Amino acid sequence: MHIPDGYLGPTTCGFFYIVMLPIWALASKIVKKTLKARQVPLLAIGAAFSFVIMMFNVPIPGGTTGHAVGGVLVAILLGPWAACIAITVALVIQALLFGDGGITAIGANCFNMGFVLPFSGYYIYKVISFNSSVYSARRVIAAGIAGYIALNIAAGLTGFEFGIQPLLHKTLSGKALYCPYGLNAALPAMLGEHLLVFGWVEAIVTALVVKYLQKQSPELLEEREVA
Repeated sequence: MHIPDGYLGPTTCGFFYIVMLPIWALASKIVKKTLKARQVPLLAIGAAFSFVIMMFNVPIPGGTTGHAVGGVLVAILLGPWAACIAITVALVIQALLFGDGGITAIGANCFNMGFVLPFSGYYIYKVISFNSSVYSARRVIAAGIAGYIALNIAAGLTGFEFGIQPLLHKTLSGKALYCPYGLNAALPAMLGEHLLVFGWVEAIVTALVVKYLQKQSPELLEEREVA
């Protein structure tokens, strides 16, 4: 799902940087205000978990990759703003040190995986679990469904961003300047593997960790206020 350099035009890259700058600023402010000192190590663990699970990626035709993210789990444990920070840290390190995702596309990658994914997953989890007991099986099911849907929303967005490039950036003769694949190719390529494989990985990992925490550290699953 990491978008490489050269696949998005400068207008698209700049747009997502502009969108993410206030989100990063707000996330930093909220996390600094709401995160307790004892939760800071958990934030670091969340970033490390997201970093590691995203390294298990499989190439997708067209130049990007498919993988789980772990963002919904971090959002359930620490809230979506903290998850935004954790995943952003992981994505920036991957781009700068490992070339996994382009530097020009950091804004877009962080928007898809660090903002849309944890926020959509967090609120899907909240709606489905709906004040049920921390020990309820409903929480486990909610976590799995949230992980599956949120990952595929992020994958669909990535495919959409690829697919509109031939419409936004092309030569006078009509040749695409950046990603050459339209929506009819980019969306199926991105959604296919995530709907069939990686969405299930995200769902199973998220659900199993929530189930484990119900037995070992249920206090981590208690509801917390989101600013």
